[in-house]
Amino acid sequence: MKKFNFRKVLDGLTASSPGSSSGSNSGGGAGSASTHPTGTAAILREEVQETLTSDYFQICKTVRHGFPYQPTTLAFDPVQKILAIGTRTGAIRILGRPGVDCYCQHESGAAVLQLQFLINEGALVSASSDDTLHLWNLRQKKPAILHSLKFNRERITYCHLPFQSKWLYVGTERGNTHIVNIESFILSGYVIMWNKAIELSTKTHPGPVVHLSDSPRDEGKLLIGYENGTVVFWDLKSKRAELRVYYDEAIHSIDWHHEGKQFMCSHSDGSLTLWNLKSPSRPFQTTVPHGKSQREGRKPESCKPILKVEYKTCRNSEPFIIFSGGLSYDKACRRPSLTIMHGKAITVLEMDHPIVEFLTLCETPYPNEFQEPYAVAVLLEKDLIVVDLTQSNFPIFENPYPMDIHESPVTCTAYFADCPPDLILVLYSIGAKHKKQGYSNKEWPISGGAWNLGTQTYPEIIITGHADGSIKFWDASAITLQMLYKLKTSKVFEKQKVGEGKQTCEIVEEDPYAIQMIYWCPESRIFCVSGVSAYVIIYKFSRHEITTEIVSLEVRLQYDIEDIITPEPETSPPFPDLSSQLPSRSLSGSTNTVASEGVTKDSIPCLNVKTRPVRMPPGYQAELVIQLVWVDGEPPQQITSLAVSSAYGIVAFGNCNGLAVVDFIQKTVLLSMGTIDLYRSSDIYQRQPRSPRKNKQFIADNFCMRGLSNFYPDLTKRIRTSYQSLTELNDSPVPQELERCKSPTSGLATRTPEAAPGFYRNEIPAMRQRNQVHHLPVKGSRKLSLPTDLKADLDHVNGHCTSPTSQSCSSGKRLSSADVSKINRWGPGRPPFRKAQSAACMEISLPVTTEESRENSYNRSRSSSISSIDKDSKEAITALYFMESFARKNDSTISPCLFVGTSLGMVLIISLNLPSADEQRFTEPVMVLPSGTFLSLKGAVLTFSCMDRTGGLMQPPYEVWRDPNNIDENEKSCRRKLVMNCPSPSQEIGDHQYTIICSEKQAKVFSLPSQTCLYVHNITETSFILQADVVVMCNSACLACFCANGHIMIMSLPSLRPMLDVNYLPLTDMRIARTFCFTNEGQALYLVSPTEIQRLTYSQEMCDNLQDMLGDLFTPIETPEAQNRGFLKGLFGGSGQTFDREELFGEASAGKASRSLAQHIPGPGGIEGMKGAAGGVMGELTRARIALDERGQRLGELEEKTAGMMTSAEAFSKHAHELMLKYKDKKWYQF
Repeated sequence: MKKFNFRKVLDGLTASSPGSSSGSNSGGGAGSASTHPTGTAAILREEVQETLTSDYFQICKTVRHGFPYQPTTLAFDPVQKILAIGTRTGAIRILGRPGVDCYCQHESGAAVLQLQFLINEGALVSASSDDTLHLWNLRQKKPAILHSLKFNRERITYCHLPFQSKWLYVGTERGNTHIVNIESFILSGYVIMWNKAIELSTKTHPGPVVHLSDSPRDEGKLLIGYENGTVVFWDLKSKRAELRVYYDEAIHSIDWHHEGKQFMCSHSDGSLTLWNLKSPSRPFQTTVPHGKSQREGRKPESCKPILKVEYKTCRNSEPFIIFSGGLSYDKACRRPSLTIMHGKAITVLEMDHPIVEFLTLCETPYPNEFQEPYAVAVLLEKDLIVVDLTQSNFPIFENPYPMDIHESPVTCTAYFADCPPDLILVLYSIGAKHKKQGYSNKEWPISGGAWNLGTQTYPEIIITGHADGSIKFWDASAITLQMLYKLKTSKVFEKQKVGEGKQTCEIVEEDPYAIQMIYWCPESRIFCVSGVSAYVIIYKFSRHEITTEIVSLEVRLQYDIEDIITPEPETSPPFPDLSSQLPSRSLSGSTNTVASEGVTKDSIPCLNVKTRPVRMPPGYQAELVIQLVWVDGEPPQQITSLAVSSAYGIVAFGNCNGLAVVDFIQKTVLLSMGTIDLYRSSDIYQRQPRSPRKNKQFIADNFCMRGLSNFYPDLTKRIRTSYQSLTELNDSPVPQELERCKSPTSGLATRTPEAAPGFYRNEIPAMRQRNQVHHLPVKGSRKLSLPTDLKADLDHVNGHCTSPTSQSCSSGKRLSSADVSKINRWGPGRPPFRKAQSAACMEISLPVTTEESRENSYNRSRSSSISSIDKDSKEAITALYFMESFARKNDSTISPCLFVGTSLGMVLIISLNLPSADEQRFTEPVMVLPSGTFLSLKGAVLTFSCMDRTGGLMQPPYEVWRDPNNIDENEKSCRRKLVMNCPSPSQEIGDHQYTIICSEKQAKVFSLPSQTCLYVHNITETSFILQADVVVMCNSACLACFCANGHIMIMSLPSLRPMLDVNYLPLTDMRIARTFCFTNEGQALYLVSPTEIQRLTYSQEMCDNLQDMLGDLFTPIETPEAQNRGFLKGLFGGSGQTFDREELFGEASAGKASRSLAQHIPGPGGIEGMKGAAGGVMGELTRARIALDERGQRLGELEEKTAGMMTSAEAFSKHAHELMLKYKDKKWYQF
């Protein structure tokens, strides 16, 4: 018999109905939208004139904020005063004054080993781990690679570029030293081979080159340090070693004294050796700074290696000796430290993170002058600090960059563009009172570059939620980032004492205060957060400090209904009469079920709210704390959706069990209801009662909500996604418990009139036994759970189907065509039955090896093996939205409504009945009732929005902010000022509002109150939407979507015409899915690494103006003149001849290097070509004007010097003539 798919018939009827449309696509990107302009729908479509076109949109990255992830090296230009940081991922961050922050990336992604500035020349050399040298042009706002040189046979270990030289020394792992011409990036034929550098009698290889530097006294001498302790002083002209130094400990670094007569080495035994060129046989001085003193004649005790030392001299004080490491081994618990030795004083600065590298910032770029150090830049693994050396207590400078985004791992983000302008000043004034003290009073020393505000200066605010429960508000205006205000949500809870908090640990392994969701109304300044421990906190903003008790509410939100277990056709009708069921016991009642540890936990919150009066400083102050509680031994599920209305005074939140609505003005619970109960008698899905599991504690341990810090290990997660539908589940034996559940007397859950509101009663008490689920351990992996608010399709964790948006995985029989046809019948007020749409299941494991972690990507396949999946799924609340709208079909007036979206693609409208008078709002109850209106989409619902009849975006109503603690204001007037944003009243009969609904698969536009579907756009078939927002762009609304396959899509509203579809970013990390967000004016951001925020724009206008908004890395600065060494120093202090490197290293004398040794890879053009292409005609004019100014300035200086020399010559001639006249007539014996 041929199978008959009744679902397709229904879909066909829906597609052919008036005013409806459908679209399909075969790819992973945007689908297609088709319309049928018939009747009223066609008239409504013609009323809105859309102004947006595809020319308004373009994707490009703007700026990256935060600390460079996994840093490896550091460089500083002492003339331009800019700092460069290289990372393990091949990125380079260049920092200058606040606003000058540039990010560039090596295409290969190889780790950056070393960076070298061409001082005051606007160029940078990078050496990467793939043995390639790159030359970057910094004379443009976006640096570009000019040349690359790939070494084929040797590994690069160290590079050195002398000041004002165009020849780069390159040391290799084999111990050889090569020389590269910076201008042409061609290898010279001059090579210093390791076997020529060491003595012939040496039998062992000296090891890799760890140091290269030319002598400050003589540029023709090169100091080469080898790893095994050998140091060679090489004469470049004679091509021989002038002297050799041997030490029995490995060398880590070397630094010269500025006179060029001594140099200092740091060693692996924690010692520092000072060598004199006149006596190279043994060290002039040997010290172990942190070693214990020993008896005379005994070797000092060994310490940890000194990884780097810098020896800097001062004209008016003792030299500075600064080094990292070298601590004693018996102090294993000591933190990483930087030691500063100045005279007899030794200062140890302990760091919070391991030291990667440090650099001493000096006044002069010349190595043969007194260095005069004034600061030390210390690059840590997770921070950048600069120490002030000019003060005796060595304070640190206040860092103007947002380097502390990752102070606690970021768990969620929110982005607000074009917010009220006074908010930034208000938040900054409050946050400034809590800033840390003790910083250096001097200005930040890294002050290079130039930056201006640009043309787009609308206020922008970024909010980040963190794993420790803190919230940070950032000023993001004009592509900068500065912290405004920090809020600690953990202060409303009692601290967990040792031995207590066991109930919390069973739910959250770590970070019980981690922020999961953020909701902020900038106009009313109402702020609301939800945490991983199933709590919601509502904050109000006040300028005044108060001391008050924190009001808290506890909500029972547990729903125990199994999703879609098909009863046997012979024994159960498709829709049994709910009133005919047997009496059942309410789940909300107390039970005596015993868990494995003893008494079942019930009505216990995860955290304890402080009961004593709490002092709340100015800023955001807790108004109400709402906590979900344990029910019958099962922990509360994580909150998946959150919405607040300041105008209504109501907060709504939901999870995979149901929906809760709370009045935060009267501090009462208005609604606590399971998702199925929201449908009232029009439930479109048949569900069976779900009996408790045999082992309650087993389930609590396996379905616990885990800490969000698990998302930040060094090893990234490997994700496998399998799309499933109900008809693709494998046939499996039905357990005995489920067979019993299929009887007509226990087929469905019922709600009796005596039952408590919002809770269901189970059928037969004897049926409270669940299937025993067997979990197979995965070798080499550990458990990891995802926050349910990210993406419902991504929530199969270690074989548990806990996703609120995933479909039924219950182990019933596969639905036959007959069963489908029965279940898909339409009932009175019943929407058509649909199969599950959001059916992505994921298994996540942490790989053991680092190599496997690099394979972090989505591998999508239709897996047929689902035996390890726990078939336990619920319909979760995934989206909430407050709006003045039409609650029921063909309503004549608008009223307060709450739109509720579920993981099964259903949209329900909840009607809110508020007191009419403002005075009654504080005393009269608020009625919350389901309206019976249902709309449906494919996949889990993600977002809502509304437009008026003219196509203008309607903002939800809000209350104008007023200080709740301002006594004078309260005495004057207690009335609340509400802005309702209602559509203008019209005498015409018809629709007045568009409702935009977007799910993870498609978007629909409905016309209200007729509920006509005007437009449908199937966004994707092979993937799913992670983030969707309705945003304002050029005073018009559009729908922005970010898809799991990496596509960013923009659609016009209300017609849903595709404006942009770009394959921007493959989803390689759950961090991106959790933090990606759109906002108005074409802005978006996401957390690109655990420490960095990447901002991007999809606005063509901003892409065009981006060059004007970015800072300039290079500014014309005259190189400081070298100090006059004097006649005697010039005669006896060094080489009297000038060293011509071109003559020595050029092709004429040194010849050509072997082609197989290194390969030259040209960039887009030479230096001149890149300079010309940097800024177009305006850039050329600017550079010409600057060059003319520089030339005029230099001519003026030359004229002044010439005049001074003439004056000096005249004075000298006069004195000489006078002296000649004085001694003219004297004899020799008269002197």
